[in-house]
Amino acid sequence: MTTQDDKQVNQSRRSALLGSTGLAALAALPLAAGLAGEALAAPQKPLRKTASTFTTRDGVEIYYKDWGKGQPIVFSHGWPLNSDSWESQMIHLANNGFRVIAHDRRGHGRSSQPWDGNDMDHYADDLAQLIELLDLKDAILVGFSTGGGEVARYVGRHGTRRVAKLALVSAVPPIMVKTAFNPNGLPIEVFDGIRNAQLANRSQLYLDIPSGPFYGFNRPGAKVSQGLIQSWWMQGMMGGHKNTYDSIKAFSETDFRADLAKFDKPTLIIHGDDDQIVPIDAAGRASARIVKGSQLIVYPGAPHGLTDTHKDKVNADLLAFAKA
Repeated sequence: MTTQDDKQVNQSRRSALLGSTGLAALAALPLAAGLAGEALAAPQKPLRKTASTFTTRDGVEIYYKDWGKGQPIVFSHGWPLNSDSWESQMIHLANNGFRVIAHDRRGHGRSSQPWDGNDMDHYADDLAQLIELLDLKDAILVGFSTGGGEVARYVGRHGTRRVAKLALVSAVPPIMVKTAFNPNGLPIEVFDGIRNAQLANRSQLYLDIPSGPFYGFNRPGAKVSQGLIQSWWMQGMMGGHKNTYDSIKAFSETDFRADLAKFDKPTLIIHGDDDQIVPIDAAGRASARIVKGSQLIVYPGAPHGLTDTHKDKVNADLLAFAKA
């Protein structure tokens, strides 16, 4: 039963609402209606998808971003990062007349985390399916570190029919691990140590690597950026534990010599001569000897992560290469 006192209380509540938020909402109605009218009257532009996902033939969901217009440039990222690691290059090249595309490798970033298939053959096939999905032609493929291996294996497995140019930046080919035919490679114990550290404390490992050798922050007089360290850690932790663990074997032990021998398009190789992660003699310089007619640009004193520490030079060199 509602009493007279209850009615008075309810009336007071309604008055209070109208006196504050209620009046504010009523006051906004003419403006909102006007804006809605303007929106309806304005020409409707077609929507353009700038970031999306696709599902591979083996059921893995891959995230990618697609910016700008023009000749396509496709970026493959390093371990254990994701496509965000290319943002400085992508925004620069998109602003200079190119369509830029980058995906998060399976098990990394915003892509799904399959238990199996964390190897270079699958990485290359995923890249091929993205290029096929978007029907890219005359594409420029750019791979950083592990992504350089992905690009090389793509050429080895899928050829260069859709490719105009290739670029390897701080890339892992021809092969990282030390072998009888690769005496300048790193001992397997180095990679075993990374695996053990990941199992022991992945989060700490992903702080230690960018805090030290990745950006050369362990060198005397280095200007340390906590922002870069935190970004590296965040991207790494977005990846799956199993996927990034398996990827250590993929980037360190895969032999890309036969893949590089199939490069038949203009190729740019960029490498820092103070790369403590992927030493230049066993990587950039060795790849340049295999890829006929390739152009090697050495960055004196540059670390592995030169796409950030030397981003202006990398941007300029990639733009000049793309336009040539």
